[in-house]
Amino acid sequence: MNTTPVHTLTQHQAAVKAVAWCPWQNNLLATGGGTADRTIRLWNCTTGICLKDTTTNSQVSSIVWSAHYKEFISGHGFSNNQLTIWKYPSMAKVADLTGHTGRVLELCVSPDGQMVVSAAADETIRMWKCWAMDKKDKKQADANKGHPISMLAQTIR
Repeated sequence: MNTTPVHTLTQHQAAVKAVAWCPWQNNLLATGGGTADRTIRLWNCTTGICLKDTTTNSQVSSIVWSAHYKEFISGHGFSNNQLTIWKYPSMAKVADLTGHTGRVLELCVSPDGQMVVSAAADETIRMWKCWAMDKKDKKQADANKGHPISMLAQTIR
């Protein structure tokens, strides 16, 4: 075990409130900064280099990646309290999802990768259909229904 960090990333200018590993590129990390920073940064964790950053105009409080699309969603607090879907690697904004009246505190992706749940300081939980499942992936999921792990998951539900 190594007791010293591999990298120390210091470019954020406020508390880092969000971190998320990319599920399909194992050395890619997204981070988000608080109110004084309002920036999402994408890092190559092999080199420790910041690949891209974008200012969001709101505190970044959470990030989740899509497993099926080259996109991720950020949750925000002051001042807009929204969720934003971003394209990777361009960081082009796909959509803002609005409705929360308080800071988004947490995001979670559904097991099938289609829904995102947001929990916020406004004491609400909102469910968003963000990504449709690719037909190829749906066929694979249907084919796996008889797999012992899938059957166990169905039993637990």
